[in-house]
Amino acid sequence: MAGWAYEMENSRFTSLVLQTIKRIIFSHLVMPATSLVCMFNEAADAKSADFAGCSFGNTDILTNSRPENQQLPPEDVLNAIAVRRGISDLPESHVLLQKTCRMFANDYLIPKAAAHDIEKKCPREALSKLGELGLMSMLVPERYGGPGLDYLAYAIAMEEISRGCASVGTIMSVQNSLFFAPLLKYGTQSQIEAFLGPFLTGEKLGCFALSEPGNGSDAGAASTTATRKGTTWVLNGTKCWITNGLEAEAAIVFATTNRSLKHKGISAFLVRKPTEGLVVGKPEDKLGIRATSTVTLNFDDCVVHERDGCGLLGLEGNGFKIAMKTLDAGRIGIAGQALGIAQAALECALDYAGKRSAFGSPIGKLQAIQFKLADMETRLHSARLLTWQAAHLLDKEAPVTKAAAMAKLAASETATFVSHQAIQILGGMGYVNSMPAERHYRDSRICEIYEGTSEIQRLVIAQNLFKEHGISLS
Repeated sequence: MAGWAYEMENSRFTSLVLQTIKRIIFSHLVMPATSLVCMFNEAADAKSADFAGCSFGNTDILTNSRPENQQLPPEDVLNAIAVRRGISDLPESHVLLQKTCRMFANDYLIPKAAAHDIEKKCPREALSKLGELGLMSMLVPERYGGPGLDYLAYAIAMEEISRGCASVGTIMSVQNSLFFAPLLKYGTQSQIEAFLGPFLTGEKLGCFALSEPGNGSDAGAASTTATRKGTTWVLNGTKCWITNGLEAEAAIVFATTNRSLKHKGISAFLVRKPTEGLVVGKPEDKLGIRATSTVTLNFDDCVVHERDGCGLLGLEGNGFKIAMKTLDAGRIGIAGQALGIAQAALECALDYAGKRSAFGSPIGKLQAIQFKLADMETRLHSARLLTWQAAHLLDKEAPVTKAAAMAKLAASETATFVSHQAIQILGGMGYVNSMPAERHYRDSRICEIYEGTSEIQRLVIAQNLFKEHGISLS
């Protein structure tokens, strides 16, 4: 790492960086996540960064492949893209992270995204490579072996990875936002240490079990119960729509410990899988993000011992608070995912509009097409700024509930809008799976549903708005 420091100090952050990053991503070389984040942090202190003579991978959006003789784009083209997307206004460390994630998405995720969608299997190889980059544990502090990056970096990475493959982005989001985030914030030292190791690299996955068949968006009406018996807890009930639930080897489960207290009687628990009394249901056959598992978890006298990191997470009765705070941060990750899906759809439409000819000219010359593209870009850029603002507020430990809801609402509905318009621009080609547009549309729909529907986000925004203006509705 001394070489890195020398390059930084002399403002010669050149091809050495990209060559090493490429080795990390595209070989079996395993570089500790802390080394990569040190590189990012040190880069932020450099006065300038020169990537001259280097290039990132490029993938033909229409065919999901890159011809062997295709020339890679020059760095100034990538920099121009970064400027147009507002990336250039970010700290240099975040710019490097964005470019690294984009290179990984272009060269590794995009060419395999269609196959992942068809096979409906967890993309373990992709997760392993994300783990090597530290992207499966972005929020974990360096003292625990993670990169210790901030939420702005997380939102940026989520966009770029989801642009490559929304399913991979979903798995990455659950691991970071819904598993590690509450574990780090509310877990004891022994609990945190018990769920590091292979969980940091993505070799093992965690999941978040909140939703139930009868409560939907009403998280305070948990019917799953947890009864204390000596030094153990006995869980009974059913959790549904659990992302990563099939592969996960640990779950954060929310159950009622005191029904008379209603939502204040809900507690959170760390449960390992497999565990006696915990039965995993058949994976759902979904519209989109089909390379992720979504299952039901059935607890039938499931005994959870207070050992090996398992047992109560946080204080008894604090489960609802833990869930809501976790979802505040998680919605920023989902906003990032939605941005990535929207960006992929926009790029697909742009590429097609430039290549497809009608009436003797590219269809991109048609005003009807240009108006659609203008609306797509405007909504996407607006949603991105809302997402970055929410991430910035969270990094400052400022109140973020309304900002996170606004970001999630805007980004998720933008993803649906942009992917829908992309299909309209492609016409019949947008309706077949030989093009990625239909997959982007299918993947986008979940962003308006999970981690709080669009309707819930509007309620959260309005309630906070009344509160900010001192208006009581009672």
